[in-house]
Amino acid sequence: MCGIVGIAGTKDCAPVILEALKRLEYRGYDSAGIATLVDGQIQRRRAPGKLAKLGDVLQHHPLPGRTGIGHTRWATHGKPSEINAHPHASERVAIVHNGIIENFRELRAELLAKDHKFESETDSEVVAHLVTDYLRQGLTPEEAAKAAVRRLTGAYSLAMIFRGEEGLLVGARMGSPLAVGYGEHEGYLGSDAFALAPFTNRVAYLEDGDVAVVRGPEVAIFDATGRPANREVKLTSATTGLVDKAGHRHFMAKEIHEQPEVIAHTLAHYLDPAGPNVHLADPGVAKAFAGASRLTVSACGTAYYAGLVGKYWFEKLARLPVEIDVASELRYRDPVYPKDGLALFVSQSGETADTLAALRDAKARGQTTFAIVNVPESSIAREADVVLPTFAGPEIGVASTKAFTCQLAALAALAVAAGRARGTLDGAAEKKLCTALLETPRHIVEFLKQEPKLEALGQDIAKAHDVLYLGRGPSFPLALEGALKLKEISYLHAEGYAAGEMKHGPIALIDESVPVIVIAPHDALFEKTTSNMQEVMARGGKVLLISDAQGIAAGGAQVWASVEVPGADPFIAPLLYAVPVQLLAYYAAVAKGTDVDQPRNLAKSVTVE
Repeated sequence: MCGIVGIAGTKDCAPVILEALKRLEYRGYDSAGIATLVDGQIQRRRAPGKLAKLGDVLQHHPLPGRTGIGHTRWATHGKPSEINAHPHASERVAIVHNGIIENFRELRAELLAKDHKFESETDSEVVAHLVTDYLRQGLTPEEAAKAAVRRLTGAYSLAMIFRGEEGLLVGARMGSPLAVGYGEHEGYLGSDAFALAPFTNRVAYLEDGDVAVVRGPEVAIFDATGRPANREVKLTSATTGLVDKAGHRHFMAKEIHEQPEVIAHTLAHYLDPAGPNVHLADPGVAKAFAGASRLTVSACGTAYYAGLVGKYWFEKLARLPVEIDVASELRYRDPVYPKDGLALFVSQSGETADTLAALRDAKARGQTTFAIVNVPESSIAREADVVLPTFAGPEIGVASTKAFTCQLAALAALAVAAGRARGTLDGAAEKKLCTALLETPRHIVEFLKQEPKLEALGQDIAKAHDVLYLGRGPSFPLALEGALKLKEISYLHAEGYAAGEMKHGPIALIDESVPVIVIAPHDALFEKTTSNMQEVMARGGKVLLISDAQGIAAGGAQVWASVEVPGADPFIAPLLYAVPVQLLAYYAAVAKGTDVDQPRNLAKSVTVE
């Protein structure tokens, strides 16, 4: 997750911006930079690599100026380099950006036709030129920033400074977090309160669509309609820990809301948006998939369900046979591995004992081992032949949320790469699937607007003693994951089933007191799923349908309640439909008053058998 710091102050700010960026190193990054106003002109210092390199640049080429912005960057568009590092600047404005601008190609073409000159490979630079284009038309900096933001499609947070506008910062948020800090004589922008903790403990968190205009200590925030917005100013204790809850009641809630940003960062590692197509750093991965006769997938808990979704993807897109088992069972059943087999292990921490043991066993039996992990220095990462990282950042809540969807993002990209390597997908199909993946963060941002409805439904579900989840195809693992989340944090009994298995036993449990949550995107399996849903309702079952607008229109007439997920390519449905089941579990647990972030009897990383 990239880091942003902005200061509209009363003294030279580059040294303190550098120190603030160091507080964001835990997010991970591959380059960094700072821009300030020097006698009204924009000047920048940038460097690839760690902040120490940027510190060396500043030592040899000091950067004065009281108004400035800084950034730590994970490469999304373009390799890590000084020219691709933020801040990006045009003739009138400098910007820093987290997230992905989905429509940057169209905007870039439009601006090139107007003689704008681009120097980087990034999507972010288009924002600087778009703002400048509006400034050329006579708009004020505030008006130009608002006009530019309205043109952007994607998930992002932005901070800007303007030539000749001492003391002015403009920030904007859509899906990617951004906070405003209030000082006595200065104003601040930051990725989170932790970045701003050295300066102030008075922080307001922007909401999606907000634009913040910071003029020193004076702050004006406008909502997506352009109206003034009163965002609550909170006292934060971010100085007392590594990370804070960013205005949320629990870390789990914060991590659910971080998903647009962290999914974008994970996808950025695997996809080249200019295609779009899959770009794997190690060419040996594609070669291994091309020659494999079978893929064995193994993991524990939520990571296992991510792998189960991956099974559907690999078999459908790459026509690669997949065997999957929980890691605690795989090695004890003396599995038979093919000579040319691949084995893929999924773990958030990279320290899960059963998964590590299964990896070692597979490796000893001659399998080429792959690991999808969120901690690149972990034991599983060190011992696997190939490491496939996710970029979820630290996940504090015990119940996995953002790590799960980042695992799905990596698996999806890998399945597309396997399809291309095996000749089962052509270039047009790859482009279509990658385009859909890049739209995922925006769709999640859109869905999160329905959070109040999920809160009310979660309160109703909290009153039940038993809850069932149903799904078909890739939605079946989500039914399992939804039930697991509810069990983990609310302590309610819940079970997930393949929808077609209801009549083979579980239907005996149905009565009016048992909520049945049906996960049913309007895809090729929708009619089969809703047929099973009708069987439930015929027996007095209380059905909550999670589908898109088309699905709700077709099957939602008699249900107890429905939750509408944005319509999208069925390929990315598992990433989108993970969010409502997370929120339902979260709000049921809040209603029951349980310890959401540290549920009883559970640990974040299970390092013993």
